[in-house]
Amino acid sequence: MKNFCKWLADCSPRLLSILRIVAAFLFVQHGSMKLLGFPAPFPMGEVHLFSLMGLAGALELGGGFLLLIGLFTRPVAFILSGEMAAAYFMAHAPHGFWTALNGGEAAVLYCFVFLYISAAGGGDWSVDRVCCPRNRPAAPAT
Repeated sequence: MKNFCKWLADCSPRLLSILRIVAAFLFVQHGSMKLLGFPAPFPMGEVHLFSLMGLAGALELGGGFLLLIGLFTRPVAFILSGEMAAAYFMAHAPHGFWTALNGGEAAVLYCFVFLYISAAGGGDWSVDRVCCPRNRPAAPAT
């Protein structure tokens, strides 16, 4: 058990990158539906870029792409976390408290995953890690 826990701790930065990449890939799809009609048209109809839904689509598509590659990870994740909090309280919370009933599970989950990423960073596999040496963890003491 001790070896397994050490292995998990050693894998933590890479698992953080996997969480960031998967969450961003899923998130980009919401923006691309709103703005590009891909992979399917947005269910609520055409979205105009200079509308609240258009702003959400731009944040989801652009911010999601930046998170996907791990560029400006912390500030982008923080902004997207705020977007998802606003989306929840504007679109889902008025329909009731329980997320399973108001359709807000994804918004809440994205909000807190992005909030965690904004605090933890992009992980080992990110452009930030390559470009900004200050984002690299200190070498472990031996």
